[in-house]
Amino acid sequence: MRALLFAILLAMSTSAMAQDNPVIVIDTTLGAIKIELRPDLTPITVENFLRYIENDYFDGLVFHRIIRGFMIQGGGFTPDMVQKSTYDAIKNEANLGISNERGTIAMARTNVVDSATSQFFINLVNNGRLDFQNESPQGWGYTAFGKVIEGMDIVDVIAAVPTGASRGYQDVPLEPVLINSVSLEE
Repeated sequence: MRALLFAILLAMSTSAMAQDNPVIVIDTTLGAIKIELRPDLTPITVENFLRYIENDYFDGLVFHRIIRGFMIQGGGFTPDMVQKSTYDAIKNEANLGISNERGTIAMARTNVVDSATSQFFINLVNNGRLDFQNESPQGWGYTAFGKVIEGMDIVDVIAAVPTGASRGYQDVPLEPVLINSVSLEE
């Protein structure tokens, strides 16, 4: 009896540990995307992203860059392609072990290694070339910090919208794909 009770408690404990990762919901005009974040591997990145969520930063922004067969990107522009101001850039954690596989969410950045702020992208395919390779500026890669657990079909619908040029930017959806809200699932 004691062994059975121990086994049940162990199973419950293991199950609870698996649920410790925060789950967010990106509600868009085309449907909802549910993503499990990985603070155990990328604590700085997840803390940064949750800070933006807590302050409703993403609400009303758009997926502003869509490249079929590559990724969809959002988190920085209004529907009229005005870039929103951000908090300070964070340290790149691409060397901490999450691969840029199909369905992972990663931080967008400039050519500067530690320049990620609010913009993120969801990988449409396995993009191993975006993973950490080495500590050179060209080899750092892009920090993937979570994975879509529901709504990959919505990601694919977003990826299929027609794109073009807008206000000097390429690969912009011709009809805005609005991020209604990003929230932490309770």
